[in-house]
Amino acid sequence: MSSPHPARQRRRAAVALIAAGSTVLTGVLIGLAPGPAAASSHREAPLIAGDPPADNTDVYAFVSPDKPDTVTLIANWYPFQEPNGGPNFYPWATDTRHDINIDNDGDAKADLTYRWTFRTDDRRGKATFLYNNGQVTSLDDENLLFRQTYKLEVLDRYGHSKTLIRNGKVAPSNTGATSMPDYGALRGQAITDVPGGGKSYVGQADDSFFLDLRVFDLLYGANLSEVGQDTLAGYSVNTIALQVPRSALALKGDTTRNPVIGVWSDTERRSMLLKPGSENAFGPYVQVSRLGNPLVNEVVVPAGLKNKFNSLTPDQDRNIPDLVNRVTDPELPKLIQAIYGIPAPPTPRTDLVEIFLTGITTKAGGPIQADLNSQLNNADVDPNRFAPSEQLRLNMAVPPAASPNRLGVLAGDLQGFPNGRRLADDVLDIAVQAVEGAAVSGIVPALAAGDQVDANDKPFGSTFPYVALPGNTAVNQSSGGASAAPPPGWFNGAPLKPILGGLLAAVLIGSGVALYRRRPEWTPALAGA
Repeated sequence: MSSPHPARQRRRAAVALIAAGSTVLTGVLIGLAPGPAAASSHREAPLIAGDPPADNTDVYAFVSPDKPDTVTLIANWYPFQEPNGGPNFYPWATDTRHDINIDNDGDAKADLTYRWTFRTDDRRGKATFLYNNGQVTSLDDENLLFRQTYKLEVLDRYGHSKTLIRNGKVAPSNTGATSMPDYGALRGQAITDVPGGGKSYVGQADDSFFLDLRVFDLLYGANLSEVGQDTLAGYSVNTIALQVPRSALALKGDTTRNPVIGVWSDTERRSMLLKPGSENAFGPYVQVSRLGNPLVNEVVVPAGLKNKFNSLTPDQDRNIPDLVNRVTDPELPKLIQAIYGIPAPPTPRTDLVEIFLTGITTKAGGPIQADLNSQLNNADVDPNRFAPSEQLRLNMAVPPAASPNRLGVLAGDLQGFPNGRRLADDVLDIAVQAVEGAAVSGIVPALAAGDQVDANDKPFGSTFPYVALPGNTAVNQSSGGASAAPPPGWFNGAPLKPILGGLLAAVLIGSGVALYRRRPEWTPALAGA
């Protein structure tokens, strides 16, 4: 009997891998992931999947292209927001802490923590189910019935805090083109100055992550035929954007001697006591979600460790052998070899240790011969206190590229991922190439086309907060959507309450008359009069 065709053997091997060990895909490849199950860190772990408002999905850190003396930090929460998801839409979680952390001395502990906490002003009461009862043209518009504000604090490594913004205004969820004909104006009103020369924006935005998620069909059809579809197109997220002077983040405030920082975000939530019709938070805050580099909790962390990873602080990473082993001996290259026949790079993967755990530096002794973005390169760092840990590291001394390349460092653009992360960096294609050894051996030609989703479905802005505006067209529609303005002669921006009351009364009266006409046997006695 003749032996099976090699391509058929690879497909059979892939089927066996998937059938015999679903954790290969669900625990290792979710970064390339399925539908709404995950993308970057969207719903990547079992526990956080049940708590979307606390789920932080992506972190970005880059030197601001239009203000290179500043750094912009962006963190997203609450994944897969369908634009038409009323009536409650997508409020920020209260009784939680939303943090962006900075480690500038390399000990894997936060030297600075920017913390946002939220308050809700819900004016609907028992009067209406509507988020807004008329057209909203400003954050103070009386028609906006659901509002949120935030407090922004900065904490030092000892827990001492300073309030930067006490009552920052949150841009609301986009409830539609008729209700909010100029969401850009609302977003502009939600940008708040930060003492010391910074800016803060909190509100909804288009999900900046872009990729094709048809990985579960044998890694894009076992022949890369199922590519080119941006699965996240049309979805929104809740976004925090912070722009601050580089000196505010650098060790000792010196960006010349100490230009490298590490960045990660987290969410801390209190326990919830549920009662019929109500809930109350109590007890201490507990970290429930964490994110630095994209795809780590998907491509690196196994399924049985995902919940624990979300609870860890970076200084604990090196003490978790199962986590370190998944960096030095990753599963994704093995699966690519099984399906596509591309040999997996030899282990241990010291190149991935540099990318994920130490930053890229010759001082780490790894195979990537460059000094780019490790805190070990900071002149005032004590190397004896340095701790390998998972962080998104940024060298703030690298100026913005005149012509950014979506493949970042792999394409010679040193201001791109994995040196920080810009909105337009194609992190899926970069990550696949990286796990295949491209940081040492160069781009792998067989995978050079990637998923063929090379840009976001909406263009990014050129000024802060840079993220694209949230959409208002249903994700399950290919085009169209509501008109950007109300129909001529309609309510002309007036509150809807009296109009809805009149319409409801007319409907009820009309329905009663019609029913009475159809039911002549309905007498006052039968009606309970």
